Amino acid sequence: MEYLASILQNAAPMVHFISFGLLILAGFNMPVSEDLVFIISASIAATIVPQNAVYIFIGCFLGAYCSDIIAYSLGRFLGPKLLTISFFRKNLPQERIDKIESYFEKYGSKTLFFGRFIPFGIRNVLFITSGLIKLRFIKFLIVDLIALSVTSSILFYLGYSFGNNYKVIIPYLDQYKYIIFSLFIIAILFFVIKGKIDKKNEEHA
Repeated sequence: MEYLASILQNAAPMVHFISFGLLILAGFNMPVSEDLVFIISASIAATIVPQNAVYIFIGCFLGAYCSDIIAYSLGRFLGPKLLTISFFRKNLPQERIDKIESYFEKYGSKTLFFGRFIPFGIRNVLFITSGLIKLRFIKFLIVDLIALSVTSSILFYLGYSFGNNYKVIIPYLDQYKYIIFSLFIIAILFFVIKGKIDKKNEEHA
């Protein structure tokens, strides 16, 4: 984390480009933490280059989205051949791929949406598996875009809010994300139920 923070802080005026590039590398299964890139970049936006805050968020968001598409494409176009490459075989355990495939069979694209909230190497396996099972590209784009909009907003908000004190939230990062994600789901359910109630009331009016 310290090394990543040093890279981004030393390139503060260009951090939106650096963050974009780092997140692209993550799509090729390089060990780059999306969560940390978002949080540290947001911290820099709050404390060093506030005038670039919007550009930094856009750079992070596009980097993460393109990264997801790259991972999906690797699975889609290379297929099982991908696992014959030693680098990928070492970082993509077959048992983990099989498990995610079973989730796709049971829950469909919901697996992609909810799985995007799980860090620590699960995301890339999830995206690559989406390609391996040939999940429709347009569906992948839409579901991933919605999920990324939620996760990126959470991460950037936390990093921006805590500024130079961003390190204190790292141990509690998952808890913050799960709490805010739960509130997001509750809000959606509220509007869905409210819509149905309003529709029934109109029918009986």
